[in-house]
Amino acid sequence: MNPSATGGGDEARVPRPITFRPNIRQASVIIPKTGQRVRRTVTLGISPGLTTPNGNGVASESSPLLGVPKARPKPSDAPRIFLRVAQRLYHNALDFARSRTGKGVLKCSIAYLLGSLATFVPAITAMLGQQDGKHIVATITVYFHPARSQGSMFEAVVLAIVAFAYSAFISFASMGISVFFREVVDLVIIGHTIVLVVFCGGGLGFVGWIKQRLGHPLVNISCSLTSLAIITVLTKEGAVQAARFSDDKIVQVLKMIVMGVIATTAVSFLLFPVSARTDLRENLISFTGSLSEVLAGTTRCFLVGCEAEIKSPQYRTAMDKYKSHLANIEKNLVEAKYEHYIAGTEREFRLEAKLVDCMQRLAQNIGGLRSAATTQFLILAQPGLGLSTGPRSGKVAVASASENPTTLEVIDETPEICEGDPASKPALKGSTNPILTPGEVFAEFIEHLGPSIKSLAYTLREILDDLPFGPGPDYQFMVDTEYRSSLVAAVKLYSQSRQVALSKVYDTNQVNKERSVDIEADYEEIAASCGVFSYALQDFANEMITYLDVLDELKLEIEERPNGRTWSWLKVWRRKRGFRSLEDTSSINTLDQEADVLSNAPNPLHRPSPNTASDNHGPGMTHRYRLWKALAIFRRDDTKFAIKVGVGAALYALPSFLSAERPFYQRFRGEWGLLSYMLVCSMTIGASNTTGYARFLGTCIGAVCAIIAWELSGENPFALAAFGWIMSVWTAYIILAQGKGPMGRFIMLTYNLSALYAYSLSVKDLDDDDDEGGISPIITKITFHRTAAVLSGCVWGLIITRFIWPISARQKLKDGLSVLWLRMGLIWKRRPMECRLQGKTSNAYMDLEEELQLHKFLAQLEKVRDSATFEVSLRGPFREASYNRLLSSTGGMLDALHAMNVMILKETRMSPGEAAILKSTTSERAQLSLRITHLFQG
Repeated sequence: MNPSATGGGDEARVPRPITFRPNIRQASVIIPKTGQRVRRTVTLGISPGLTTPNGNGVASESSPLLGVPKARPKPSDAPRIFLRVAQRLYHNALDFARSRTGKGVLKCSIAYLLGSLATFVPAITAMLGQQDGKHIVATITVYFHPARSQGSMFEAVVLAIVAFAYSAFISFASMGISVFFREVVDLVIIGHTIVLVVFCGGGLGFVGWIKQRLGHPLVNISCSLTSLAIITVLTKEGAVQAARFSDDKIVQVLKMIVMGVIATTAVSFLLFPVSARTDLRENLISFTGSLSEVLAGTTRCFLVGCEAEIKSPQYRTAMDKYKSHLANIEKNLVEAKYEHYIAGTEREFRLEAKLVDCMQRLAQNIGGLRSAATTQFLILAQPGLGLSTGPRSGKVAVASASENPTTLEVIDETPEICEGDPASKPALKGSTNPILTPGEVFAEFIEHLGPSIKSLAYTLREILDDLPFGPGPDYQFMVDTEYRSSLVAAVKLYSQSRQVALSKVYDTNQVNKERSVDIEADYEEIAASCGVFSYALQDFANEMITYLDVLDELKLEIEERPNGRTWSWLKVWRRKRGFRSLEDTSSINTLDQEADVLSNAPNPLHRPSPNTASDNHGPGMTHRYRLWKALAIFRRDDTKFAIKVGVGAALYALPSFLSAERPFYQRFRGEWGLLSYMLVCSMTIGASNTTGYARFLGTCIGAVCAIIAWELSGENPFALAAFGWIMSVWTAYIILAQGKGPMGRFIMLTYNLSALYAYSLSVKDLDDDDDEGGISPIITKITFHRTAAVLSGCVWGLIITRFIWPISARQKLKDGLSVLWLRMGLIWKRRPMECRLQGKTSNAYMDLEEELQLHKFLAQLEKVRDSATFEVSLRGPFREASYNRLLSSTGGMLDALHAMNVMILKETRMSPGEAAILKSTTSERAQLSLRITHLFQG
């Protein structure tokens, strides 16, 4: 008996808890490169909590405990310090120039310089006619910048063509309607009303709907280009108002698009070209590396039994890198599709898509492993099942009363005692204490299960570290032929070792003796947590085998290409719809789409009755209900958004159709205000606030820079071109390095509208712009008109999004969480364990597609959370920390559902004890299920 537990005072009532250090023996390990089975000590890396400030994890006897003190600089050292700082800045600038971002900035500046030639070179200017707007060529090079992959450039070209085709259709249709109502029926006002409502409001509303529906950056840029072309023809040029056909502006827009696209595409392909296929391989290398780190860290945390490690900064950094690489893989796969289709390597793309699908399943399995480890931590955090009443044998560590009584000591990654050594036998076996704490019982399980878990994790990590490609720039395949056979052998060895270990555990007198139901349930709870982790690790290994198979197919296709090159995508009449890869599902981006997918997803256990179909379309259905169902599309948020965008655009463009108000609209450049309105309008109030702020601030900065450049250049085209190049370098850095795309684009757009437009006035290139100085342009007046127009458009956009069918990001987040929890509640109610009790085949909780949709929906909610932080409400600031915890907990619940899936599908046979427990707890499980479902649906 512990003396401290029998002393007087308070110490007699505060027992000193005992914690065990799990003793993991040497294990049989499969070496991946050779397939050899050896018995050795393996390591999963240094514990994050054991690293020293120098990062090598090793502290020598001479290492100072408080670190090396920094010496104070002396005044005489100032020149040397200045020289050192200058050298550091020089090397940093040189490294940036050599980096991919630095090369991208250079490419963007060169493309802009080429685009600005349409304003400065008279020969090119003459090709574009006498209409203003030639600066749009330079603007196109900013929006469709060349610092993107070749596949993305192919996509940009296609979207630019679609944008022009749509804008040309709207423009010609508007002119046709206007001419018809003037020349045929002599009702000009009716014609203008139809143009304003249908083509201006409806056409721009459809553009807004497309932008929100697809949610792709290039689509957003194409929608901006489309809006600019439609607004210019319908409200500025005057052909629609005069009811006459004029293709001058449409032809000019076509020429400007062609010039801008040719300039940016040539720079992208000829100067430091970037391949999306190469980026995909590079991201696969990075992802497998981060996946290896997360796998090793999660396994190590589980074996140690300490939750502090999984919350360490090192582990969180590895998780952030892992998630970032996974998102980049999906993006690069979509861009690589265009390169493969152009090159005739469609089958290679399909295999890469299968490879990315395997990556996603591996990511889901990592979530299952994390869920099992988290469950273990929760169990170990429970109070002990009883107090020590007798002596114990084996290694023990006496902790103070203030320490966590269930924290296990860190596993020492040094050579361990051989299996035959008596000291390595379980310290718990033969103990005279009949009651153990959860930590002690867990140590008993890890004593037997730990070696097999550790050896398989080691084999998986070795394979992941070598996969799938070699170093750049060639990225040759590094798939060893021994990897698959070695992994199969490792999984087989792991399965056998796990069964033997579990048998040993249940054969011990601590687990096999008779005891109360409560204590037995606690033992089974710990055993279940270990079983879930072991099965999740095996499922990860099995998915790795599939991953290696796909890699072998991809290697064969790249090196030999047995079917040659094909361009089957051109045969639209023979296109098959059976293949659905990741790029098809990536377009599901809005919460309304996700909610529909989740609410309409089939239940694997649901069997519709024969009368289900007739219930929805039978004679009993009332006309009001049929009308309500038919108008369901108008209750969707994206439809409401399109309608209000169209209404706002029609109201803003109304002065351009009124003869009395049209001069004011033209003088203050209302077309740019309407374009600003289209750019500001977003689905939620928070997103509109963010875009409006960036738009207005970028406009003010661009206007100031235009005034400075114009005054300093003295209308000299060479000086203006130099200033424009400097501006393009700066804004390209904002767009590429800082990730503030809207801000950088708005700065350059305003600069082009002011400085380049003023130069066109000064060389008499425009025919009807005397209101801003004519051949002696007044730059302050020009910038004032643009700034006023942009401000009015931003304010109008905020008014429309705020007061007409307002869609709050906060409410959207709440509704999205409700939809997600509702779906999770329906999944929970499936109760597949009941099928096993009835002798039927148990179904999974979720299939792969459903689980993937749930995770994508959760990712969309995280984006909505970011928009919600910019919303101002009288109820107070947005509770970001609370929603972060909610989203994190929801992700943990999805991981737990995946872990349950793994257990249900792997453990096909039910032992008599499990059946007895399920039967005896039927009522309790039903009550628990109802309560959980109620919480989900509440």
